[in-house]
Amino acid sequence: MTLRHLLSGLLLSAFALSASAQIRVFACEPEWGALVTELAGDVVSVDVATSALQDVHQIEARPSLIAKLRRADLLVCSGGGLEAGWLPQLIRQAGNARIASGDGMFLAVAQVSTLERPSQLDRAAGDLHAEGNPHIQMDPRRVLQVANALAARLQKIDPANAARYAQSLADFSTRWQAAISRWQQRAAPLRGRNIVVHHKSWVYLEEWLGLNEIGALEAKPGVPPTSAHLAGLVALTKDGQTLAIVRAAYQDAKASRWLSERSGVPAIRLPLTVGGDERATDLFALFDVTIDLLLGAVQ
Repeated sequence: MTLRHLLSGLLLSAFALSASAQIRVFACEPEWGALVTELAGDVVSVDVATSALQDVHQIEARPSLIAKLRRADLLVCSGGGLEAGWLPQLIRQAGNARIASGDGMFLAVAQVSTLERPSQLDRAAGDLHAEGNPHIQMDPRRVLQVANALAARLQKIDPANAARYAQSLADFSTRWQAAISRWQQRAAPLRGRNIVVHHKSWVYLEEWLGLNEIGALEAKPGVPPTSAHLAGLVALTKDGQTLAIVRAAYQDAKASRWLSERSGVPAIRLPLTVGGDERATDLFALFDVTIDLLLGAVQ
């Protein structure tokens, strides 16, 4: 073998390795990990930092998460201050310039309009977010907006697979829009019904399905329910023709069960994200299960 042939072989091998190298994605929440999988499949590898059974407001910056973030090419998180208690520390300790800013950092909240933007920030009012309520994943219309922006970002940082991302987005959009129509039709009996929530995690679901939130177990966002506040909710919940008392999978059931026993209104646990129910194994199942559980409370 001549030197020229040897060099050519090495160059071809290097090119093949580059073309086949997977993009590494670090997703803060299960819903965005699931969305990346929908859009990229096996073209990327995905590490998800949290589970549906964790309060994503409060996560420990563990060494294992730092190691995964250090290797990542793209960070995909809710943003909007949801991970303010741990993600900045994680990014500092990872020391990975690729995901610290610019194209390597993708924040879902920045891609959509948000609800509940406070006119002023005051810690006395609880855990408010300057960019609005960050729990956007419970509105499938906003999820589609995020999908469009995320596919564009994947194409930008991984142009070799741009066609794959475009095709996956087109396929996902077709299936997702059909699912939205199906969900809205099924959820019609929920429109105008009142609910009491544990934490204000459901405002986007409420807006989408026409549910009315008449009370929250937390007197202020992020402040645990107190006996006095719960006692004040009994009459409101009982007399408000309330459909259900809703909590997320990671939240303690004690407060919602207490209120349920005194008001006669069922307390239900909704997944909030992928994995929050054994049936909620992907984004489509997340909404199937959520609507099933809410309809199960309709009398």
